[in-house]
Amino acid sequence: MGNSDMESKGPELFEVGPSNDGYQMGLLIGQRFSKEIRSRLAGDLILQNQLRPFAQTPQGKQLIEALSDNNRNKFPRYWDELLGTAAGSGVSLLDVVLINFRKEILPFVPKTLQVSSPESVDTIDDCSDILVVSEDLAIAAHNEDANVALVDHIYLIKAKLQNGLVFVGYTYAGELPSCAFGFNTHGLAFTLNSVPPSEHEIMAGGIGRNFVSRDLLEATSMADALRIIHSCEVSVGHCYNLIYMPDRKILNVETASRNRVSVREIGTTPFFHANMYLHLQVDQVQDDNSKCRQERAAVLAKTSKEDFLSILGDMGDKRYPIYMNGPTLYTLCTAIIDIDQQTLSIIKGNPKHGEISHVFSVSSEDSKTLK
Repeated sequence: MGNSDMESKGPELFEVGPSNDGYQMGLLIGQRFSKEIRSRLAGDLILQNQLRPFAQTPQGKQLIEALSDNNRNKFPRYWDELLGTAAGSGVSLLDVVLINFRKEILPFVPKTLQVSSPESVDTIDDCSDILVVSEDLAIAAHNEDANVALVDHIYLIKAKLQNGLVFVGYTYAGELPSCAFGFNTHGLAFTLNSVPPSEHEIMAGGIGRNFVSRDLLEATSMADALRIIHSCEVSVGHCYNLIYMPDRKILNVETASRNRVSVREIGTTPFFHANMYLHLQVDQVQDDNSKCRQERAAVLAKTSKEDFLSILGDMGDKRYPIYMNGPTLYTLCTAIIDIDQQTLSIIKGNPKHGEISHVFSVSSEDSKTLK
């Protein structure tokens, strides 16, 4: 598939399974996307300038060992997926571990290893969500924003498990599906927003966010999704937008270390979430980008699906636009999860006039691709 095909179609969809063997699944994904994984690692300045040097220090080795042990013990099958991904793509396991635990490691990297070029500074993975459940509209709309290094290093994994479950996860090259958004055939979908707790709120060596969201791809219900989130002693904070089709329900769930969780049910008032805690009481890093997006969204119309797309495509604030197109941060795509239509659509380009690259049926037994 040439580059022009890829550009017109959005991220490549790879079907894997039926299998319950984590290593085999990871191996097949690693082999299929070896080029993307290698290219991502080669261009990731945070990995090269901070994570790898830190991994060679006594403190770094100790932290990585604790993260590896705790996550392998809790989620052995997903750990096997990482092993398979590294083996299949021919990259070092350490590099795969470092990119999957980036958020759990970076707060502990000494300032002396932190450099000042913009591409080397970790950005809060700025995502924006707008959610509503009213009589005539029940949708979650999500901008997936990331560092420029991730452009063209994305793929979609559609996995079938032996128990019949099928999930689809939007996946960053070399990471577990999905650190962005996904859904499964139980009618559970989610999108994620990064949130930045202050350093003293972070617990070293806890469960990684990528492992929690990988487990959410196999959640059987809203209650099961909440159980997964509550049962993980996470290291850093995260925000989950949980969408459950059978109950026509959306929950915004903010989490932090030491098992702190706050759940807000979304109703008829549209709810915009950027990258800051809105209802869980946690000391957080002040993020001007998030504050500006939050304030901008507050003044825009929010009565229709078109309004939601218009908000996510808004570039009215020149310094901190909601829709980002560089130089450091990019909106990789926009996802629309429509509960009443039971679909997840992926839009490339500005969602105001963007082009739909994929539409999935969330409710069908094999989550068939409608486009």
